[in-house]
Amino acid sequence: MLNKITVTDNHLTWFIMKNNLKYFLSGLMLLIVVVQVNAQIPEKATFGKYALFGGTIHTVSDGVIENGILLIDGNIISFVGSNVRITNDYTSIDITGKHVYPGLIDAGSSLGLVEISAVPVTVDNAEIGSMNPHMRAFTAINPNSVAIPVTRVEGVTTVISNPASGVISGKSTMINLYGYSPDSMAVVQDVGLFVNWPTVSRRGGWDSRTDEEIQKQYDEQIKSLDDFIADALFYHKVKEEYSTSPNGKKTPTKNSSLEAMGDIVDGKLPLIISVDRESDILKAIEWTKKNPSLKVIFSSVAEGWRVADEIAAAGIPCLVGPLLRLPTRDHDNYQRAYQNAALLHDAGVKIAIRTGDTENVRNLPFNAGYAATYGLGKDEALKAITLYPAQIFGVDDKIGSLREGLLANVVVTNGDILETMTKVEHVFINGHKIPMNSRHIQLFDEFLNRDVR
Repeated sequence: MLNKITVTDNHLTWFIMKNNLKYFLSGLMLLIVVVQVNAQIPEKATFGKYALFGGTIHTVSDGVIENGILLIDGNIISFVGSNVRITNDYTSIDITGKHVYPGLIDAGSSLGLVEISAVPVTVDNAEIGSMNPHMRAFTAINPNSVAIPVTRVEGVTTVISNPASGVISGKSTMINLYGYSPDSMAVVQDVGLFVNWPTVSRRGGWDSRTDEEIQKQYDEQIKSLDDFIADALFYHKVKEEYSTSPNGKKTPTKNSSLEAMGDIVDGKLPLIISVDRESDILKAIEWTKKNPSLKVIFSSVAEGWRVADEIAAAGIPCLVGPLLRLPTRDHDNYQRAYQNAALLHDAGVKIAIRTGDTENVRNLPFNAGYAATYGLGKDEALKAITLYPAQIFGVDDKIGSLREGLLANVVVTNGDILETMTKVEHVFINGHKIPMNSRHIQLFDEFLNRDVR
């Protein structure tokens, strides 16, 4: 039997005060959180007509213009040169003593697909299964990723984001780093089919498989890849024959995975093959010779320098990097990772530089800076993060250099963009003037001026 409780006026008053205080404190905490979150959201970009005048313009494709003028009209670069009258409808920005570059392009990352790698619900770059050509990175891009503002204020305006799982991971996407949806960010929705090349090497010291087991697994994975490619070629041949002459023929059964291979088997989209070890690269080159109808690009190629001549002879472009890493073998000279891009370029390989990262895509110019220092030279290193990736993926008519008619992806700095001490002062993406703010900058300012009593 429950005890009877007598409620006095004092009890009631205290009960009301206690609960009001609880709700007040809860509301106060919510307000503080909202204020903190809002403080981390950069102000909106602006859009219109801009005139940048007085700076050194690095067009990349057509040399350097001293004391130049660059006009941005909406999304497009409308003028690059000198001796032009700037009308009053342009917002003029004096950049005397500054440097102007095309927006930087990372040729391989997971930006927009991964937020916190240790938190599975924020990782959207992997699917179940080994053959996933129907999976598209474009559909998984998160325009509100905190890593995006952090990246673009360092001058990186465009990235290729790759899926990661299985042998055939899915289709990579090329995005500009400003927009409210994947559609508004896409330079090319599907830029290539990402393939993780099987390896005949051990995965690390913990790999206890025998040599025979490693070879057997490699052979099985290659056979599954070969079979899948053969099925895709046959599937699209049957479809083509049916569309040409459907009379009396049974309608082919639709297969979503094989359907997604259409742009690959007809050579419209490349295979982006991620491969690192010397032996694996050589095997991948031999595989491409057996599949001459497929367009192929190599990615990562940590030991590309060992077989640079063979890659060049095969005519396969390479997305090299990251360069800021240790050599793949303990006995290699520490410089090899830094020299990789230069050695491939010197052999005649078309290269672009990638970070293969998410939160550190912002370090793309410093990867290129290392490449420049270790043999590639500044001009070629700059092209490897601007013009060359645009050419490799066939979008140099849109981005990658500063020319009239191209998208207004423009970066203004106070010095050489490959130098770590250089400050990026203005960024335009697709004509939008980007706020020079990010979570990193806000945290830096907060702790630099911390108010501790």
